[in-house]
Amino acid sequence: MKSIDEKLRPILSTVIHRNFGEQEFHQAVHEVLESLGRVISKHPEYADEALIERICEPERQIIFRVPWIDDQNDVQINRGFRVQFNSALGPYKGGLRFHPSVNVGIIKFLGFEQTFKNALTGLPIGGGKGGSDFNPRGRSDREIMRFCQSFMIELHRHVGEYVDVPAGDIGVGGREIGYMFGMYKRLTNRYEAGVLTGKGLSFGGSRARTEATGFGSAYFMRRMLGTRDQTFEGKRCVVSGSGNVAIYAMEKIVSFGGKVVACSDSDGYIVDETGIDLGLVKEIKEIRRERISEYPRLKGHGTYYIKDGSIWDVPCDVAMPSATQNELTGADAATLVKNGMVAICEGANMPCTPEAVHIFQESGVLFAPGKAANAGGVATSALEMQQNASRDSWSFEKTEERLAAIMHNIHDACAETAAEYGAPGNYVLGANITGFVRVAEAMRAMGVV
Repeated sequence: MKSIDEKLRPILSTVIHRNFGEQEFHQAVHEVLESLGRVISKHPEYADEALIERICEPERQIIFRVPWIDDQNDVQINRGFRVQFNSALGPYKGGLRFHPSVNVGIIKFLGFEQTFKNALTGLPIGGGKGGSDFNPRGRSDREIMRFCQSFMIELHRHVGEYVDVPAGDIGVGGREIGYMFGMYKRLTNRYEAGVLTGKGLSFGGSRARTEATGFGSAYFMRRMLGTRDQTFEGKRCVVSGSGNVAIYAMEKIVSFGGKVVACSDSDGYIVDETGIDLGLVKEIKEIRRERISEYPRLKGHGTYYIKDGSIWDVPCDVAMPSATQNELTGADAATLVKNGMVAICEGANMPCTPEAVHIFQESGVLFAPGKAANAGGVATSALEMQQNASRDSWSFEKTEERLAAIMHNIHDACAETAAEYGAPGNYVLGANITGFVRVAEAMRAMGVV
């Protein structure tokens, strides 16, 4: 707690006491509070009326039972969550995650981060997050449909295009969004396309939404490299994960002239010195729904797979952790710096531990935090809401053009704020302060509510 201004330490103590055992949430709050000492010194009004305490407390937390019947006709019980964190800037907006690790602490950490991430986009959306400890891996389409329908039977009471607009996250893609939208439509007896984003193109989805988070992180990285007169051209890149974020980050990196040599899933990682074959990765993960270990068998010589290893042992110029929270440790960071990495961009939410972030910043490596760098997904979700509201459908090119502009604006706002507060190049501080001020100004204008 030494790195936090003494005026803010009681707030963190209260958060820890009130949210006992929720380590990820504590970590996220700690990281933001570290940046706010400079703000309250310059603008003491932000310490009035328990403003910061209110930002750290969700407006609403919903936990519910999700019963469903598997293919053996056995009843299964999972737990569902929706944390509606902050609506100062607009309706709650944030993804649904289906994964066995999901609990209320993880959802609160994600919702807290989402509040500032959404503020950074400059679009009128608040912060929320949700999900379930349901594991879709190994389940049939029918089982997943039945689970999604049961999940929405409860969730539909709490969402709406002017209330809360969920999207996808880990374990929730177009298939799951489709099942949930179908049940929402049946339960409410209305075609409210704007209630969910990440929908299929045939029923109100947006072009470029699938690619948006990965594309956006690559746009942010390109802009950040440009501050040191560098580009992706010829850069050796490592991207963890092999879901939507990782796949489309890799695709955009390659289009910018970089070479991706490694990617991973939760079981291990692959290395392909000739450059990862994205078509093959998409076939394995999106069509076959198999493990990344299949890649060397299908690709042939020149590739290899390491089970349970650390992908960060692979030397690279650019790293993009795009799998899950706290996947990159202090030891991993030290290895990356030793191997000559020049820039790192968080494609996932908080994938680097605090120790890792400290090592990157101390070593002078360019570091882009997830709340800024992976905001492309939610930005394009908001563009999907805009298209739904106007009964319109944009071209891929128009949507990507808007995405690129938003990511460049986020980068520039973070860089300018960091410089304004005496820490040029510190994107963590720049992102935290920019997002905080935008939310805080709206909250101050609305009074104590």
